Amino acid sequence: MQITFLGTSSGVPTRSRNVSSVALRLPQRAEVWLFDCGEGTQHQFLRSEFKSSQIRRIFISHMHGDHIFGLMGLLASCGLAGNRQQRIDIYGPKPLHDYLQACRRYSQTHFTLPIKVHAVSPGLVFEDDEFRVLCDLLEHRVPAYGYRVEERDRPGRFDVERAQALGIPSGPIYGQLKQGQRVKLPNGRVVHGADLCGPDLVGRKLVYCTDTIYCDRAVALATGADVLIHEATFSHRDAELAYQRLHSTSTMAAQVALAAQVKQLIMTHFSPRYAPGNDIQLADLLAEAQAIFPNTIMAHDFMVYDMVRQEEKALVSPVS
Repeated sequence: MQITFLGTSSGVPTRSRNVSSVALRLPQRAEVWLFDCGEGTQHQFLRSEFKSSQIRRIFISHMHGDHIFGLMGLLASCGLAGNRQQRIDIYGPKPLHDYLQACRRYSQTHFTLPIKVHAVSPGLVFEDDEFRVLCDLLEHRVPAYGYRVEERDRPGRFDVERAQALGIPSGPIYGQLKQGQRVKLPNGRVVHGADLCGPDLVGRKLVYCTDTIYCDRAVALATGADVLIHEATFSHRDAELAYQRLHSTSTMAAQVALAAQVKQLIMTHFSPRYAPGNDIQLADLLAEAQAIFPNTIMAHDFMVYDMVRQEEKALVSPVS
C-alpha cells in the first residue's frame, strides 16, 4: 500500500500546492483509489506515475468545491481515454449523485465508461476478500465523512522446508496448508496448516479525516491505525478561526492521533495564509503538532509514503 498526495492545500490552490486529493496505490491488484478530487486533480495525476486506467474507486469526503471540482473533469478524461471496461465506483454524500448528473446534463458530457455512485452513511462502505472500507460523520459546516481502509489479516509465512522435512508432498496440499486448513495426508496423517505457518500478517489500516474540527468520531475512526491523514488547516495560534470555520488546527490533528494511538500522523489541507514570509509558517504548525504527537510529518504535493508492515520492515532492516 502506497500513499501519494496529489493536493495538500485548503480552499484554493497555491503555486506549490493543489487542492485536496490523495491516491492510495494497491500494487497487488494494480488499482488506485482516490480520496477527494479537487480542481486540477487530473493534471496532478498526469504529473504522477499513475495511469487513469488504474482508478477503481473514488471516495469523496464532502461536497465543498475544493474536494469535488476536479471529479467531473477526471471522469470525462477517463472516458475519452477509451478501451476501458472496468467500472469506477464513487462513494460520497447523497448529493454527489445529483451533482454529477447535473454536470453531465448541462455540459452534455456522455461517459463511455461505466460509473456507479454510492451514497454513504456511517458504517461499512465497501468490502471484499482483501479490504474493507468504513466511514463516519465528522464535524464540519456540511455533512463530511472520514474513511477508514482496513486490509484483512493474512496467514503468515508458510515453512516449506519444515513441510518437506515432514514428508508432505508438494502440490495443492501446500496451498491448503498455507490457508491454515487441516489436511489429511495420503498416509492418513492429519496436519494442521497453522502449525506450519508463522504469525498472521496483520492488515494495515489507513484513515483519512478532512474536513473537520476535533471530534470524538474522528478518534474512534482512527483508533489503532497505521497511518492517519488528518487536516491541519490552521495553526494553534489561529484556533479561533478553526472554531468559526469548523476546521482543525495542527494541535487538534495531533490530539486525535494521540487519543487514537495511531502509529503515524500525516497532516494536510493547509491554509495558504502560512506561506513563506508570513509571521506564522508551516514549520510552526509542524512544531506545534510534534510537541503533542512526535511521530508527525507534513504532506506536500507528490509526497509518497509507503505503508510497510512491521514484519516487512524487519526483513529489510540492516544487521547490527
